[in-house]
Order: sequence, then structure tokens, then C-alpha cells
Amino acid sequence: MNGGPNKNNFFSSGEEQGGFRVQAMVFTLVAAAFATIYITQPVLPIIEQEFGISATRASLTVSAVVLGIALSNLPFGVVADRFPIRPIIIAGGAVVTACSLVCALTGRIGVLIAARFVQGLFIPSMTTCIAAFLARTLPPRRLNVVMGGYVSATVAGGLGGRLLGGFIHPPLHWRYAFVTAALILVGAVAAAVRWLPRDDHPHAAHAEAAGFLQLLSRPELLRPMLVGFFGFFVFSAMFNYMPFYLSGPPLHASVRMITLLYLAYVVGIAAGPMSGRLSNRLGAGATMIAGSLLFAFAILLTLIASLPVIAGSLALICGGFFTLHAAAVGALNARLTSSRGRANSLYVLLYYLGGAAGITAGGSAYVRWGWPGAAGLGLCALLLPLGLGIAELRRARRP
Repeated sequence: MNGGPNKNNFFSSGEEQGGFRVQAMVFTLVAAAFATIYITQPVLPIIEQEFGISATRASLTVSAVVLGIALSNLPFGVVADRFPIRPIIIAGGAVVTACSLVCALTGRIGVLIAARFVQGLFIPSMTTCIAAFLARTLPPRRLNVVMGGYVSATVAGGLGGRLLGGFIHPPLHWRYAFVTAALILVGAVAAAVRWLPRDDHPHAAHAEAAGFLQLLSRPELLRPMLVGFFGFFVFSAMFNYMPFYLSGPPLHASVRMITLLYLAYVVGIAAGPMSGRLSNRLGAGATMIAGSLLFAFAILLTLIASLPVIAGSLALICGGFFTLHAAAVGALNARLTSSRGRANSLYVLLYYLGGAAGITAGGSAYVRWGWPGAAGLGLCALLLPLGLGIAELRRARRP
């Protein structure tokens, strides 16, 4: 997105305190929004038992959110270009908060899943829209700093949501986690409304050189997008069905133990920057290959029925996935000279569609063949990013 007249409004006076305040606000809002996505993930076995449903249906409380995000991401990107940011954040935050309270109170699984889907539809009002707003208004010297915090917030929010649902509150009281998440989100939205600089004159996005279909028709752009799709496909399937695997025989891990294992997610905070440096040194293709192989090795380790081994494997899964994810995003943006907003929206769309598809397909494999089936599906799916990484490597070596 091209900057408008207010491009240098932020930090132009050199007030570092104001810069830190905006960065902290963005981090808090994005983390609060992402925490909502994964609240039910560590307590899926409890939801399965409480409602008397299958593991696949219980997992819809996660995949419905992911699907909602995938469907609404592109429309909210357009909305963010055309309307002031504050009303969008307030409206989206109000809907997500209200749905959290519905989730906390309902005794019907259908209502729970529907409310989660609606939450997914409106989460981009605080994530996609704030990213678009920052890209439009921040000067280049500050954009990378604040967006780096944005990426870290997605990781922190994902971890925080899991801890909130399965550790901070007793697992059997998972409904309270939704109330806590709602209160945190209300505070984050209030801070955003208070501290975001004014955006009184948003302008309609200028026509860009390439449309969505044109971008998808370019192989050098489609390859990184597919790496994001299949990477999140496997990552979502592994993390979504891991609680069922760990809580059953022969491991019989408690929900609190399972939730603590999600601390492996913090590896993603370091894996992203490391992947960027690796891509600069070896190229995106080699980095994708390395990430795919590390990811596959980690999945194989999960077949060893030992909690310490699985704890280590989860850290490696996160390392492999975020290596793939960062390499794909970097390769995509390095090849764009225009249509950056559209291309990144497409990437996010395919990314979340991959997550929803991975949860659905992984559930079918888990129900039919247990954890070996889910792991086998993940290994097969990783052949795609591995092959795409090889194609990237060959492309880079062409004279």
C-alpha cells in the first residue's frame, strides 16, 4: 500500500516514548486477537467428553475460527483502505468479545462452533486491518520495527491462548478462559482507540498493476504461497491432534502437562529472524528445504511414545514450520514491485485455508488410523514444500 499525506506522522518528532507506546499497543491488540483463536485447542479432549462428540467435531472449535479468518481476510483488507481504522477495530472487537461470552455460556456444541466461526470472521478487523493501517501510515524506518513486533505478537498470542485455555484456568473450567480473553481484548481495543494516531482521511486504494488472478498466475509468486499453505496444513494438523495423542494410552498426559508442552511455540519467536538470516546466506530455496526436512524429522520423533522426546519434537516442529513460513514470506515480498497488499492478502488467505484443511484432513486420518495416520499425512504433505524448495533452488541457480 502506498503512503498518503500522513506517511511521516509517526515518530517524526523523534519521540521514542510515543514510538514504544504505539508498538506496545500493536503488540497487545494482535496478541489478544490471536489468543482467541487457540483457546480450545489444549482442552479439545475435555470438550469431546463434555458434549459427547467426536474428536473431529470438537476440533471444529478451532478450525471454524481459522476458516472464518480465511474467508474475511481479503474483504477486510479492502475495508481498511477505504474507512478510518478506529470504527473497524471497535466494531470487530465488540463482535469477537460478544462471541467469547456466548462461548462461555452455551451448552450446545453447534452454538459454540458457530460463535467461533463468527469470531474468525471478525478477527481480521484487528489483525489484517492494523497491518494495512501501519503499512499506509508508518515511515519506512519505523515500519520494519513495528511489523517485527506484529509477527512476534502472533506467536505470543497463539501461545497465550493455549495457556489460557488449558493452564491458567483449570481445564474443566475452560469457559472462564473465554471470559478472561474477552476482558483482555476489551482492554487492548481501548488502548488502540486511545493511542492510535488519527486517520481521518483514508483514501481508496489505487488500482495496482496486477489483480488477484494475475498474481496467482505467476509461478514465482505462487510457489511461496503454496509453501505457506502446506506448511500451515501440517502444523495445524499436528498441534490440533497432539492433545488427543498425549492424553490417551500409553502416555496418559494431563491437560496441564499437554498445555506446558505448547511452550515449544516460543521457538517461533526466534525461528523467524533466524530463517531470514539463513535465506540471506543460502537463498530461499535452500531454507525451505532445510525447514521441510527439520519439520519431517520432528514429526517422526513424535512416534516415539516418550514425553521428553515429544517435548523436544514439538520444539523442532515449531522450528521447522516457522523456518518455512518466514522463508516463504521473504521470497514472496522480495519478488514484488507492486500489488504488495494484494499479494500478501492472498498469502494469508491460502495460509489459513491450509490450516483449516489440515485440521479437517488430520482429523479424518487420526480417527481412522490414530496418531501414526495423522503423522503419516503430515509427512506426505511436507513433500510439497520440499519439492517447491527444490524448484526455488534450481530457479536461483539458473544463469
